[in-house]
Amino acid sequence: MGLQLGAIVSALGGELHGDPALSIERLAPLQNAQPDALSFLSHPKYQQELAASKAACVIVAPAMREAAAARGAFIVAADPYLYFARLTQLWKAHHARPEADRIHPSAVIHPEAVVDATARIGALCVVERGARIGAGTVLKSRVTISEDCVVGERCLLHPGVVIGADGFGLAPHEGAWVKIEQLGAVRIGNDVEIGANTCIDRGALDDTVIEDGVKLDNLIQIGHNVRVGKHTAMAGCVGVAGSATIGAHCTFGGGAIVLGHLTVADGVHVSAATVVTRSIRKAGQYTGMFPIDDNANWEKNAATLKQLHSLRERLKALEKAPQKK
Repeated sequence: MGLQLGAIVSALGGELHGDPALSIERLAPLQNAQPDALSFLSHPKYQQELAASKAACVIVAPAMREAAAARGAFIVAADPYLYFARLTQLWKAHHARPEADRIHPSAVIHPEAVVDATARIGALCVVERGARIGAGTVLKSRVTISEDCVVGERCLLHPGVVIGADGFGLAPHEGAWVKIEQLGAVRIGNDVEIGANTCIDRGALDDTVIEDGVKLDNLIQIGHNVRVGKHTAMAGCVGVAGSATIGAHCTFGGGAIVLGHLTVADGVHVSAATVVTRSIRKAGQYTGMFPIDDNANWEKNAATLKQLHSLRERLKALEKAPQKK
């Protein structure tokens, strides 16, 4: 079931230096690759690992040509990481198991739902009334698509995803809460991937919208009426509160939070664990976190932070006071 180097380069391009008939039996990272494996060098700082690697062949950038040649066979690619990503797709297709039932017998699909003939529905999935699933989309096990929600083409939804649960809409009344019925739906574009146990709530009035090419990791919460722009990616445990608008080509590190009703511009990159408390109108990298420390020092610093406002006011007063000569 291996792939010859010549076949890999014929399919993906690149410049091969080595025996095209050499068979690759596995893909592996540099540090633990064996003589039957193909690996890649993603950054020059790992040159030492390249020299020590036992891999049969390594994918490298043009600048690493000489270093790679010193150890054995290599493939030169403009972007080794991208080349390796495409290689994993080729590898998976080459080793694909026979396809099971297009719709698993345990799946529940409402008669008024529309599922494209090329979509695949996994075990214990639920597709409710009025929902639509586009061409080439795959729902893994236990995915729920609630009523009237739309999933576009070539999407991949991992186990446990819930699309279209009610948004968190409640009105206070005499010490209790009155439910605001969530009358919108969720619209997901094409080529979207959604990680395990991620939840995207339906809109209160308008729809929640996830645009084309968005990539969401596991355990993400997207609130009602949120809009996420094209090709934005979010790592695990990100939370986006209701009615926030996220631009295109953004990235969010794990555990980042966006408060409700804010706007984030295109091309914004938010660091892990950052809480976005105001709208961001300009592209760039944004970080907001308190560095970890031992607890005693943290408490001292936290106590000092509480005094910053009064210290600021005292400083302003001193600056305004007449200076003695």
